[in-house]
Amino acid sequence: MIPRYSRPEMTAIWSPETRFRIWFEIEAHATTALAELGVVPREAAATVWEKGRDAVFDVARIDEIERVTKHDVIAFLTHLAEIVGPEARFVHQGMTSSDVLDTCLNVQLARAADLLIADIDGLLAALKRRAFEHKLTPTIGRSHGIHAEPVTFGLKLAQAYAEFERARARLVAAKAEIATCAISGAVGTFANIDPRVEEYVAAQMGLTVEPVSTQVIPRDRHAMFFAVLGVVASSIERLAIEVRHLQRTEVLEAEEYFSEGQKGSSAMPHKRNPVLTENLTGLARMVRSYALPAMENVALWHERDISHSSVERMIGPDATVTLDFALARLTGVVDKLLVYPEQMERNLNRLGGLVHSQRVLLALTQAGVSREDAYRLVQRNAMPVWRGEGDFLTLLQADTEVTAALKPEAIAECFDLGYHLKHVDTIFRRVFGSAE
Repeated sequence: MIPRYSRPEMTAIWSPETRFRIWFEIEAHATTALAELGVVPREAAATVWEKGRDAVFDVARIDEIERVTKHDVIAFLTHLAEIVGPEARFVHQGMTSSDVLDTCLNVQLARAADLLIADIDGLLAALKRRAFEHKLTPTIGRSHGIHAEPVTFGLKLAQAYAEFERARARLVAAKAEIATCAISGAVGTFANIDPRVEEYVAAQMGLTVEPVSTQVIPRDRHAMFFAVLGVVASSIERLAIEVRHLQRTEVLEAEEYFSEGQKGSSAMPHKRNPVLTENLTGLARMVRSYALPAMENVALWHERDISHSSVERMIGPDATVTLDFALARLTGVVDKLLVYPEQMERNLNRLGGLVHSQRVLLALTQAGVSREDAYRLVQRNAMPVWRGEGDFLTLLQADTEVTAALKPEAIAECFDLGYHLKHVDTIFRRVFGSAE
């Protein structure tokens, strides 16, 4: 987590101040539940809330205590006792450190998921607006990087919209998967704390109860969460790479917005480089890299060890902060993307009509020519055009074997661009619920 790729709202979730505030809320809610059960005095629970609710926890002081105790939760509880006073002895009754740490981590991840879902909502809005703007802007579709058949630029963006709708659904599921609470005590047996305390804390913190916590919340939940972040990052990279390819000098159908005063190169003043989408490719690699250690955290020893702890202190903030930044950056790229329909048209016509070869092939088969012969005839006329030796329509209309099956005007009909766009509205209705 570095400032260059961080946004304040997501970063705040992972600050020490936020973490200690969540720890306090977990402990205070548990103490309240214990008071309701008659385990600790009600007055003690009230005092904990009264003195801790608006307290500013001293991060430096907690760090100072931890240097002696070598235990972060004990350091926090010691500092809390300095604030609350004698009633602090009723805090953490029957609990273990993982009850606080794991529940807190899941609160943070759930809050991070909310921000990421909001990020995707912003991206979806930008994609939808630009997709409808270019719904019928013809461009060349490519397979293997080679001209294939016509599509529209709006369809490209509609595909991205559908992909990020799936990303949103996955994040909603990932939040539900991770948003569990464990207040079950040592080795997760509830021997020293009533399960009703866990239920109360879970409700107050916006979580659900972890069915079996074994002292730690099972890490398969976290593995799934970070895997989803990795998939979302891959979708970001897919769209970023599309923009990078479209911005290449030889293509230049679209490009990142280039602001006044921006410089593309320290050596070459003419350069306008796709730096934002290249950056997104790199950030996506980082987010994906956090999925593997999350999966390796699943296999802990017996009821608990802490081999996962150091990993999560890094990947929790880094993955969510980086993905948050990447989604916001991608939204900006889409929102301000410069689109060049005239260049799209030039590229579409660059191969002299070869993009209509399949329709000619099909027309020949429908006219009674075998598929093998039809393919041979079309390819025979296509290859010279590929080499820059003539026009596809002209060559086809001059080929007596072709005209024996198709009249010249029937061949010309195969070159109608609108033929390829006739189902754009259908696709838009599938993606957006409406073609308008």
